[in-house]
Amino acid sequence: MKIKEIIVVEGRDDTKKVQLAVNADTIETNGSAIDEEILKQIEKAQKIRGVIVLTDPDFPGGKIREIIIQRIPGVKHAFIRKEDCQSPKGGSLGIEHASEEVIRSALENVQTPYFETDQNDLSAFFMELGLLGKPKSSEYRKQLGDYLGIGHTNGKQFVKRIRMFQITQEEILAAMEQNGIPIPPAVQKEMK
Repeated sequence: MKIKEIIVVEGRDDTKKVQLAVNADTIETNGSAIDEEILKQIEKAQKIRGVIVLTDPDFPGGKIREIIIQRIPGVKHAFIRKEDCQSPKGGSLGIEHASEEVIRSALENVQTPYFETDQNDLSAFFMELGLLGKPKSSEYRKQLGDYLGIGHTNGKQFVKRIRMFQITQEEILAAMEQNGIPIPPAVQKEMK
């Protein structure tokens, strides 16, 4: 599988693993030490070939994504679940531990963010669904994040990614049904 876009990863081990899975060029951020020079490389890559960001599913990986999103609009994103990139010995988490199949699957399901200037506030809808502010909210967001291919996030980031990737309320409800996440009776009534 050949990837046209340049894939942004965190380090050398990630590059090695990605290049075992697919034929692709990479830019390494040197972990969370992403600097101006790296950002300029990513900007240039986006203009010439496009960029796919594939960072570890942890806080530093999310921070790198945010820095890139703020600086370079329109980059694509590939996500790998935490359980799919755990070190066999435990403890360590990263793209370098993912299987080639998992990496290929993530790259086949990239997401492209889109921002509208006039966004509806989804927070109330998500609270009504139990995706924010409830005991099982984190668990439900994890299931939906994995299913929708947007990664596992906290509530605020979940709302932001839903907006960014233009996922509709109908798609969220369908994903909840598909994953066995209970839909509150009041929302079910509105669906009919």
